[in-house]
This record gives sequence, C-alpha cells and structure tokens, in this order.
Amino acid sequence: MPTATPSASPAAFPPPAAPGRPVPRVLSIAGSDPSGGAGIQADLKSIAAFGGYGMAAITALTAQNTHGVRSVHVPPAQFLAAQLEAVSDDIDIDAVKIGMLGSAEVIEEVRDWLRKVRPAVVVLDPVMVATSGDRLLQQSAEAALRELLPLAHLITPNLAELAMLVGGDVQQDWAGALEQGRRLSAATGATVLVKGGHLDGGDCPDALVNTAGLLSAEVVVLEGERVPTRNSHGTGCSLSSAMATAQARLGDWEASLREVKPWLSGALEASGTLEVGTGNGPVHHFHHLPPHPSEGSFAALLWTQARQDLDDIYALDFIRGLVSGSLQEQEFAYYLSQDAIYLNGYSRVLARASALAPTEAEQLFWAGSASQCLEVESELHRSWLSTRSVRPELGPVTKSYVDHLTAASASGSYAVLAAAVLPCFWLYAEVGATLHARFLAAGEPAGHPYAAWLRTYADEGFAAATRQAIAIVDAAGRRASAADREAMMTAFKQSCRLEVDFFDAPRLYS
Repeated sequence: MPTATPSASPAAFPPPAAPGRPVPRVLSIAGSDPSGGAGIQADLKSIAAFGGYGMAAITALTAQNTHGVRSVHVPPAQFLAAQLEAVSDDIDIDAVKIGMLGSAEVIEEVRDWLRKVRPAVVVLDPVMVATSGDRLLQQSAEAALRELLPLAHLITPNLAELAMLVGGDVQQDWAGALEQGRRLSAATGATVLVKGGHLDGGDCPDALVNTAGLLSAEVVVLEGERVPTRNSHGTGCSLSSAMATAQARLGDWEASLREVKPWLSGALEASGTLEVGTGNGPVHHFHHLPPHPSEGSFAALLWTQARQDLDDIYALDFIRGLVSGSLQEQEFAYYLSQDAIYLNGYSRVLARASALAPTEAEQLFWAGSASQCLEVESELHRSWLSTRSVRPELGPVTKSYVDHLTAASASGSYAVLAAAVLPCFWLYAEVGATLHARFLAAGEPAGHPYAAWLRTYADEGFAAATRQAIAIVDAAGRRASAADREAMMTAFKQSCRLEVDFFDAPRLYS
C-alpha cells in the first residue's frame, strides 16, 4: 500500500506574487469631456500615468467645462456595441474601467458585452452624480445599473452615488459610509472602494470593503489628509481608471490602492500648476513625471554645477599671476610640461569617445579633437618646452585627471565619457576667453612674459569645438535615463574639480 504523500505546508516567507503585464491594456468605457479633466480624457491620462496602454469606447458626448455640464448627447447604443466588439475582436483586454453610461440601453449593451468577454479586471465607477452636483445618469437607467454591478470586481462610487445605490441617505460621517459600503459589497459580491473625499474635516481616508473574504480584512482603510484645492474635476474618473491599470499589473486591490492613493494626492497638490479653467479645475495626472528636457536644459544644469569651480580657478594665484605677468617662470614651465603629458592621455580618451559615439558626425568630431590634441602637444614641445629646462614627469594631479578620464572611458557609457571630457573644453575655453579679455583690457602691455600664450586663448577654432562638445553632451544627457544623467553629472563634476587642481598644481609641485 503506497504511503500517503504529506501535504506541503505554507511557506513562512512566500515569494511575491508574479506580476501581471508590464504594460496593461486597459479599455475605458465612458463619456467624453471636451475640457479634458474627466471622462475618457482623464481615464487615458491615468492609464498612461500608471504605465498602461489606454483604449476608449465612448458612451456619451458631453458639453462641459470646469464650471459644469451643459448638455449630454448619448449616441445609439448599437454604435457603442460596435465599438466594443471592434476592440475585443482584435485586442486582448487586461482591464476594463466603466464610467458614464447615460441610458438603460447603453448599460444593457455593456452588460451583454461583459458577459461575453469576461475581462479579468472590471472597475465600475457608477457615474450618476458629478462632483459639481450635475446628474449624469437618467433616473430610468438606475435599475439597469444595479443589475450591472455584480459583473464588476471593484465599484468606486462617491458618497452620493453610494447612498443612491443602497437606497439610503448620503452619509456625513466615515462610519456610516463604511456601513453603506458593506451593504453594497454584500449585495453585489464586489469589492467597494469607499471614498472619504467629500467628508468634512482635514482627514481624507479611503477604504476597500469586501464582505466575501477577498481582502486581508473586511474593511481595509488607508488614511490620508485632505488636499486644500478646488481642483477636483475628474478625480473619480482618474481614481477608478488608475485602479484598473494598477490591478492589471499587481493583481492585488490593496497594493493597487497603496500606489494610487498617494499618486492622486500628488495630482491634487500639483493641480494648480495646470491653470486650466476658472472653475473646478482638473488634477495633474503626470505630476510625478519630469518634463521632457528641452534643448540646452541639461547643459544648463551642468553649468550650474561648474560655476563654483570656475570661480575657484579665477581665484588661484597661478591664474592671477599669468594675467599680470608676475607668475614665476618655473610654475609656468611646470604647467606646460603637465599639459603636454595630459594631452597625450586625453587624446586617447577622445579616441575612445569616437569609437563609442552613436553618430558619424560625433565620431568625426571626437576623432578630430583627438588628433588636434596630439598636434597641440607637439606644438608645446616645439615652441614652448624646447626652450625651458623642465623634466616631463607625470605629476600627481595629472595622473589623477588622466586616471579619472580613463576610468570613464572604460565604463562603456558614451554619455558618461562625453560628460567627463567636457570640462577640458568648456572650463578651459571660459578661462581662456576671460584671461584674453583681461589682457586686451590692460592694453596688451609690452614686455609681458606670457603675452604670446595669452594670445593663443583667442583661437576661434577651439571656441567652435567647445560649443559643439557642449551640444553633444547636452543631447546625450537629454536622451539618457535618470540614472545615467546622474552618472554623467558625477563624472562632469569630478572633471571640473580636477581642472581646478590642474591649474593649482604648479604652486604645489613645481
């Protein structure tokens, strides 16, 4: 007789549930809002904000703005059926959000379609009364709507709608609202999201209620604080469509609400920045996303990081002495020798940038710059170092700088490498232009020991190359991810600091 196989005991630390689709395909069945704050317009924004692919079947057309609804047109229900069939015949739908339905005929078409398609996630926002108080559902359709409720997995009424659905009075306290949520859940079998946004006071709780044991508790409350704003147009639409999208990805209503609630609070807090309308304005669905960077924006950010280093360079004794002509010859000779050594290493790093560059134009630019470095190095030896007694030994600062650039080139990141090599263009060009201007302002004094060197700073070719390098790094930064931009800024800042140290090295090591 075979021995019985013992049943497996539950894991003490179970692994996380397998995630759903990374890009949920979410269909909104709802009315329109030409002002963009509610209806399918709000739904599509919310779906996108949570990483979903949004689709929409329009149930009703409204004429409304931030002051209220002026009129509603409900197209023939058969046309809605055609929209729904066209989508479901071709596309696998991961979640459905149902909003404004308008008439009993429309509700019946949606009910028949749901029974046929059986979506895995159905969120029903029973749009009966708008936040503004406007009635959005014909009274004759309320009975049909109640028959639709059991086909939903989550129902998200406001307090007025919750009271209408259970046949009670609108509750003014949280306990009463939760009790109505229990009644609705028991009657439909669905989870009910009870929203405290219309209650008085500074608290703004939300609760998931399910009387069938589908949650960790019958009532799961998420506390919150009220956001002081009148811009709440479309909050119900936005919340329900966000919940549908999050649920398709997470498969857990409680986890979904923990993501959606703070997002919606942030959308309310940022709503004033939109400046849409003069009434009850919309929320800012994309408040959590950085704006698309405009041309020059990343370079401007880098420049703010470089300003202090540039000021530190101007304050160095080496720079002041170079302009005035009082710089000790041995310090200038040391600077020239280290510059020659540095340029040799810098040229190899620029060649690596050319190899990593994504476009032919950038490849040619970095390759040309690498070649120019070698030409400048050769000119230093021929015209400047040949007449000075200085040993070309690698100094500690030069070594640190070249090592830093070599490490950036070895990282394999073109963007990081481009950012690392930029200060040698940018700060050097800025310093050179400033020193040349000061030299000219002083009247190019006769007998200045470094006049010939200061005149080299007027090279327009290097200025043009600097502008091109800045543009290349700016474009790379705007294309980069947030993490890569941070790495670019770190590499850039380190190079800027090494530029300061390089100009100060003659004082320390000559």
